[in-house]
Amino acid sequence: MSRNVTYSVSPRVNPRDKDATPKFYGHVQASGDVSLREMAERIQQTCTVHKSDVFAVLVALEDTITDALKSGEIVRLGDLGSLQIGISSKGSLTEEDYDESLITQARINFRPGSALTGILTNLTFQKVKVRTSKADAEEEEVIPDA
Repeated sequence: MSRNVTYSVSPRVNPRDKDATPKFYGHVQASGDVSLREMAERIQQTCTVHKSDVFAVLVALEDTITDALKSGEIVRLGDLGSLQIGISSKGSLTEEDYDESLITQARINFRPGSALTGILTNLTFQKVKVRTSKADAEEEEVIPDA
C-alpha cells in the first residue's frame, strides 16, 4: 500500500478576473476509498476481535454519532477530533426579531484532533496525471520529478 499522497496539477482561472492567464494548482487525487466493511477487515488484522464484531461496533458508532448530532451534542472522538452541528443564517436588527426562519443552512463541522493534524507534518507527495475516470485511477501513471 502506497504511503504517498498523490496529486495532479491543473489550470484554474481566477473567478474575479476571467481574462487573466490561468495559473496551475495542485490538488489531491484520492487513491480510493475505505468502506465500513474494509475498515472492519483492517482492524481485525491488528487485534483479536473478529471482523463481524468490529463491523457491528462501527455501525453502532455511526448510529450513535448521528443521534448525538441530531440532539445538538458535540461528538468527541478522542485524538481523532470532534463533530458538531453548525448553522448559517441571515441577520436581524434585534434579538427579538430573530427566529428559526432566518437559518439558511445546517452543516456538520469537523475539528481534527492531534492524531489527524499530526499526520500532516510528515506527508510525502507523488505527482500523477489528472484523473478523468475510475479507469484512470486504476492505470495511474506516476510523473517523475523534473
